[in-house]
Amino acid sequence: MFRKVTIPALSIHPGRTAVIGPNGGGKTSLLRVLSGIALPQEGSITIDGVPPRQCEIGWVNEYPDRNMLFFSVKDEIASPLRFRNVPCSKADAIVTNLAEKAGIGHLLPRPVKDLSGGEKAIVALVTAVVSGPDVLVADEFDSHLDMETFEAAERLIAQSGASYSIQCTQNMNLAGSCDHIAFISGGKVQHYGTPGEVFKNLAGTCFYPFDWRIRNGTGL
Repeated sequence: MFRKVTIPALSIHPGRTAVIGPNGGGKTSLLRVLSGIALPQEGSITIDGVPPRQCEIGWVNEYPDRNMLFFSVKDEIASPLRFRNVPCSKADAIVTNLAEKAGIGHLLPRPVKDLSGGEKAIVALVTAVVSGPDVLVADEFDSHLDMETFEAAERLIAQSGASYSIQCTQNMNLAGSCDHIAFISGGKVQHYGTPGEVFKNLAGTCFYPFDWRIRNGTGL
C-alpha cells in the first residue's frame, strides 16, 4: 500500500536531490512515480519535457533483491545492456570495468542469492547505472551499506553521469551534501530547496543533520 502524494507543482532541478521525511509520509510513492514504475492518479509528470517511461531511468529498490532476476551477479548487472541488445562482448567489458570501479569485481561469478544485504545493495546500484541513465532514482538502499560500501556507492553515483539523481535517505548528513532536498510529510512536499533552505525549517527536529548541529553549536 502506497500513500497518495499531493504535489500541486514541483520542479526538481538537475543535480542530486535527497528525499527525506517521516516513515509513511509518501516518499516511496513519489519515487515510484518519478521512476515511471507507477503512474500519477491525477495530473502529469515530465522529465525534460517527456514522461518518465520515455526516459532512461535507473531504479534502486529499498529492498534490492526484490528486483533481481538473474542467477549470477554478472548476469544481473549485464541485464539492462542485454535488454538493449548490446553485443555480449561489449556488455561483458562494460560490466567488468564498472564492477571493478565499484570494488565488487570479485562478486561477478557469485550467485545473487548468496550475497549479503550490503552486497545486494551495491550490485543493484551498479545494475541501475550500467546503461548510463539520464535519471537515477534510489529508495533508501544506503541503509544496507557499511562505511566502505557507502563510500563506493557515493563515488559510483557521482560518476554515473545522470542529469538527475534522486535518492530517498534517512542519512541527514548525506542529505546535507546534496544539491537540493525535498521534505515530504503527510503525503505532501512540505519543503523543497537547497539544504540550507530546507534545514532551517527543520531545526530542532530529528531531520536536522548531526554535523550541522555541531557546526552551529546547537548541541544534540
